[in-house]
Amino acid sequence: MKFSHVYVEKDVLNHSTTEKILNALKRSTVIEIQRYSDLFLRQRQNYVMQKKYPNIILAKKRYDFIYRGSEMCENFGIDEFYHTSNVLNCIYSCDYCYLQGMYPSANIVFFVNLEDFFDEVDKLSCDKRIYLSISYETDLLAFEPLTSFASMWISYATTNENLLMEIRTKCANAAFFESTAIPNNVIFSWSLLPQEVISIYETSTPSLDKRIMAIRKAIEKGVKVRISLEPIMYVDGFEKIYSDFIDKLYEELPLQDIYDFNIGAFRMVKEQAKKVEKLKETSFVFCYDTEVKDGVFTYKNEKYMKEFVYDRLAKHVSKDKLFLK
Repeated sequence: MKFSHVYVEKDVLNHSTTEKILNALKRSTVIEIQRYSDLFLRQRQNYVMQKKYPNIILAKKRYDFIYRGSEMCENFGIDEFYHTSNVLNCIYSCDYCYLQGMYPSANIVFFVNLEDFFDEVDKLSCDKRIYLSISYETDLLAFEPLTSFASMWISYATTNENLLMEIRTKCANAAFFESTAIPNNVIFSWSLLPQEVISIYETSTPSLDKRIMAIRKAIEKGVKVRISLEPIMYVDGFEKIYSDFIDKLYEELPLQDIYDFNIGAFRMVKEQAKKVEKLKETSFVFCYDTEVKDGVFTYKNEKYMKEFVYDRLAKHVSKDKLFLK
């Protein structure tokens, strides 16, 4: 990974994780700052240009470490559902992603003080079992060669028996599972869509074939694997493309060994959708029939789309493993 500049908060200049990241980015120009928010949250930045050439900000998280899970997300029947993010923004640039325009900057913030995140999770889970997603706002596994954040979270998970932790990814880093022991309370959740959809909406991500290879390696190593067929995106030839996609998964993956499946159509809070549409005016996301339901922007036929995929998958997988959002 190449980044021309790395901005570092003064408070974390000597943090061990900062030193590791800077050591991997020796050719980057390092600039000391007081607070990441002064740079990251300032108005009238050029988001589109920054997304093409993002820089890194290394910072300290000081409050609001953990959030209640959003109703927009599947909780898999677990009431104590939370999420946390020690990275803001993602290396990928998927057309349908709500992160676009969520912040005024496309630069990437790494909160290096993971020890404080772990302390907060300890407090929250001291007397109850919780489900914690740590990568809804980024792809930790994609950044792993630079940060080791996924490894650090996994190491922490081995110490907390009240934690069920999900790491969602599109990454195809199969080698990670060769070298890292994954405890039973960690679930790796791969977001999968047909290659035809990936080629239109996820142009910077690994191919479907490469993701399948990584999933096979994870299963081989005994990792709990979740497949997230989300967000289902509409395309011309929808029925054939998604039918062929489900057949491909059946042929190339041991579906009986998948922990569970999450199925959900494209949806986004209305206000965020307006921001994304301005940034991606030519995207096919906004070329099909859409509507706003209870403040949520989605396809008019989203119910049909979800049920179509659900029915095809149910031919190969027990329905008690299927979660329809």
